[in-house]
Formats: sequence, structure tokens, C-alpha cells
Amino acid sequence: MHWARLRDRGGSAERKARTARVSGMSTSTEVLDEAALRLLYAEHSGPVLAYLLKLTRDRARAEDLLQETMLRAWRRPAAFEPGRGSVRAWLCTVAHNLVVDDARSRSARPNETELTEYTERPEDGVDPYEAALRAWEFADALAALSAEHRAVIIEVYYRRATVAEAAQTLGIPPGTVKSRTFYALRALRLACQERGITP
Repeated sequence: MHWARLRDRGGSAERKARTARVSGMSTSTEVLDEAALRLLYAEHSGPVLAYLLKLTRDRARAEDLLQETMLRAWRRPAAFEPGRGSVRAWLCTVAHNLVVDDARSRSARPNETELTEYTERPEDGVDPYEAALRAWEFADALAALSAEHRAVIIEVYYRRATVAEAAQTLGIPPGTVKSRTFYALRALRLACQERGITP
């Protein structure tokens, strides 16, 4: 494989030797050796990371994608074709494809959430334990009503049935539903006051 397009900034003889080693790769089954990978990373990681930051706007994701880009370059150096552009352009293409793949996989699975979103915290000033306790006390007050009054309250307020629907479900005339609702609400208010429940 021809890696001659790696930018040679000059410098030490060691760097030139490493560049020559990278340039000398010719088989598609080889992977880059450690020195070639280090040189590739040193030369191109900064600009590729900047490109990934521009695409993702998330430093952690950009760094992960940079590592994956370099890993793919290390594993498959034969994918680089010198006639199609520079090494940096090839790395940016690999990085762009990884960003697209990452975006597709993120859209295919549910959003990741932080555990802290589900920690106990009052929403709008309502303590969930207090709300559960009030619901329990209210259920106790509802249980204190007669069976007829409780059935009317459940149909009209909990199941949100109209007077006609409640009458049909309970098997009583609509006028009886209205009067039982009136007296059931009065009895429920009294039961709540006895238990110290305020609306």
C-alpha cells in the first residue's frame, strides 16, 4: 500500500524511517504496525477530531468515533486508495461514515437517559410519597360510603361516564344517578373532613 501521502514535516531521521515503513506496505492482508499507527495518529488525529466535533457537537462521542476511525485505518489500510485523495481525506470519509452509522443506530434504539432523571425528586412541589398517602386516605374515605354511592362516584368521576352511561351500567334511571351523585359527593366530603383530607 502506498502511504506516501502522509505529510512529512521533516524532522528527525526516526520520523523519516517511520514514514518509509508506512509507505512500504503493499499487501491488503497486513495491518499497520504500531509505529505506523502512531505516525498516522500524530499526523491526522487533531484535524479528524475537529471534523468529528463539527459533525457531532459532542466531545465524548467525537473522541470515541476518532478511536474507531483509527482502528479501522489500522485494521484495513488496503482500503486507502492514493489515487482518490489524501490520507486525511480518506480518514475524514471513514469518520463521516461512522457518524452516519452512529446516528442511525441511535435513532433505531431508545434514547439513553441518565439515572439521575429518575431519582426521587418532587415534581411541581408534589411529594410522590405524600400523593400516595393522600390517595390511600381518599380510598379509605371512598370505602366508607354506601355501596350505591360508591358505585355512582366510581362511574361518574373515575370512569368519566355520562349520566346516561352510568344509568345503563348501574341499571338505574338517569334521575337516580343525578340524585345519588349529589348525595354521594356530600357524604364523601364529610368522610374526607373526618379524616383530615382537604381538597
